[in-house]
Amino acid sequence: MADKLTADYMVIGAGAMGMAFTDVLLSESNANIIMVDKYHQPGGHWNIAYPYVRLHQPSAFYGVNSKTLGSDVIDSSGWNEGLYELATNSEVCAYFDQVMQQQFLPSGRVRYFPMSEYLGEGRFKSRISGEEHTVDAGKIVDATYMHVTVPAMREPPYAVDPGVHCEAPNALPEVSAEYNDFVVVGAGKTGMDACLFLLKNGLPAERIRWVMPRDSWLLDRANIQPGKLFASSIGRGFARQNEAMAAATSIDDLFARVEAAGQLLRFDTNIKPTMYRCATVTQSELQALRSIPNIVRKGRVSHISAQTITLKQGTEPTSLNTMHVDCTADGLERRPVEPVFAGSHITLQSVRTCQQVFSAAFIGHIEATHTDETLKNELCTPVPHPDSDIDFLRTSLANARNAMRWAQDAQLQQWLYQARLDGFSSGDAPPDLSDPDVLAQMAPRAELAAKANANLEQLLDSV
Repeated sequence: MADKLTADYMVIGAGAMGMAFTDVLLSESNANIIMVDKYHQPGGHWNIAYPYVRLHQPSAFYGVNSKTLGSDVIDSSGWNEGLYELATNSEVCAYFDQVMQQQFLPSGRVRYFPMSEYLGEGRFKSRISGEEHTVDAGKIVDATYMHVTVPAMREPPYAVDPGVHCEAPNALPEVSAEYNDFVVVGAGKTGMDACLFLLKNGLPAERIRWVMPRDSWLLDRANIQPGKLFASSIGRGFARQNEAMAAATSIDDLFARVEAAGQLLRFDTNIKPTMYRCATVTQSELQALRSIPNIVRKGRVSHISAQTITLKQGTEPTSLNTMHVDCTADGLERRPVEPVFAGSHITLQSVRTCQQVFSAAFIGHIEATHTDETLKNELCTPVPHPDSDIDFLRTSLANARNAMRWAQDAQLQQWLYQARLDGFSSGDAPPDLSDPDVLAQMAPRAELAAKANANLEQLLDSV
């Protein structure tokens, strides 16, 4: 017989989004919450990610709203020098465990069931004991819908013959000098991390071959920094981006203008990127990655044998003394949009592009403070994770539309300015929109943003 439990909310998944949502719900309501998760500790995919992974955004943007991640220090050395710190894998896992052990559980309003498999319809089973539970929950919250996948979660999506060395990037810290060279498969964030790990640890760039099925537009991490220290320069950067978007006469012209404004980067200025997934780099990291001379642009890998890598558009030689590093996991895939609020179900999704934890916290705030489902879904319009270059336009427009809607709610603006995870706010009071002088100062920026949005709509209509 399954044990029956009751709660106001049942949260499926104790990864970053589940933790951020629960944290706000605890702070802003009296709800009782059951959290069910398949891992042995909170943190989701961070529990099995490659050990040298770091956040690609400042630590200040990550975690839960109620607790700072890191020390808000600026790195004084390395490829991230001059910018805010990036938490490591172990730091993120320890942080989420502290939040659970020191905040959630002591509240008496959270019950946590790790190492448990969700069976659907409010039922879950312990992966250790096999014991089953049924939860009578007021609402069920799906914190797993974004479907985060890292290479260690699955086998490579291409055939690999016996004897060929092909590993997830987790294996790199244990690698020995037995390999003649390394082939990094995949050009996203994970592929960049693997290349940078090899370079940082002394491997000559000539011994790396990088399979890059698609070139990507990248974000300059210097433009994604929290607080007042960078506020003026970042504000000018986004103003230049809006100017570029407002003036663009075609999609190619838009990318040229935004790149010239310093808001987008690419590996090779002679190759037009077709991918955009919010990956960030510093100028120093980009310079290091550009030092790799052997870039393979022949499409996706379909087969690796003892002597040959077969790709969609050709082949490459290889050997049994080559380490192939599979970095092809989709990470955050582009998921179909679902209503965030649907009766007794809440499906956590991004409402600001590539800001998953902020989005989960924001949804938690809307759930705690609003009752009308239509209004809640209006405020929480999903912004699907980008994949193609055109998605840069789509997500920019969707972000702008959400921000404009949120700006109409004075109480919501107050929450945003005080929210730690809204790293772009200054922490001061929001502008007083009843003050004519404030409105006069904001008018040129608002007019420019409106022109940019209108032009984005027109350009997207031409796709």
